[in-house]
Amino acid sequence: MKIAFFDSGLGGITVLNEAMKRMPHEDYIYFADTAHVPYGIKSKDEVLAFVKQSVDTIIQEDIKALVIACNTATSIAIAELRKMYAIPIIGMEPAVKPALEMNRSSGKRVLVFATQLTLQQAKYRELVSRIDDMGMVDSVPLPELVEFCENLLMDGPQIMDYFNQKLAPFDLTAYGTVVLGCTHYPFYSRILSRILPSHIHIVDGSKGTVNHLMQVLQDSEQLQGTGDAQVKWMCSSSDAAYIAKMRKALAVLQAAQ
Repeated sequence: MKIAFFDSGLGGITVLNEAMKRMPHEDYIYFADTAHVPYGIKSKDEVLAFVKQSVDTIIQEDIKALVIACNTATSIAIAELRKMYAIPIIGMEPAVKPALEMNRSSGKRVLVFATQLTLQQAKYRELVSRIDDMGMVDSVPLPELVEFCENLLMDGPQIMDYFNQKLAPFDLTAYGTVVLGCTHYPFYSRILSRILPSHIHIVDGSKGTVNHLMQVLQDSEQLQGTGDAQVKWMCSSSDAAYIAKMRKALAVLQAAQ
């Protein structure tokens, strides 16, 4: 049985890559809703319908767990999905809590990058209000970054200029951590490490999500001890060129390890 990962596009490959490093004997499915990417600029009702439609397709495969490897889709759809299906469904949330803990001794602020739709959701606002009792978290939407990623624009002057423009309003000396609150954004960790001051840590939610997934599989005695991490690539638009793009995106991450 396989572990399935779902995202609107390439972003969830950052989480798949983390899972493949940590669980090299599992087999995987990666499903991208290419017919509707990007999610972050669409309405909540649209995204909910798109996610349900995609998961209906994924669930026909022989899977033992599903990871919603998209912060926007998690915030909007995961409660509904867990009512609909009996298999474990693991979601994403911006790594605000570990970021705050990292900064607790220094008193530095936390800057969260996410899509506009994620930042608008009650799930995100409740997360921040629950753990940010000192008002140390600032949030900034970076919707264009998803489109850059989908076009495999991962580096170069255009990306550098984009980040410099978005970061210009912030006094970066006041921040200790940047949270990548969209699964597309870790593709930009390397360029961000060049742009941001050296004291700023960059964190995302993939490690925590994979930790949770591993624990669920261990508890149900479903972790594989043999195998070689085969990936079945799927997308809603049945686009062979996009499947080639997904393979390339994974290769980019693996080359950077």
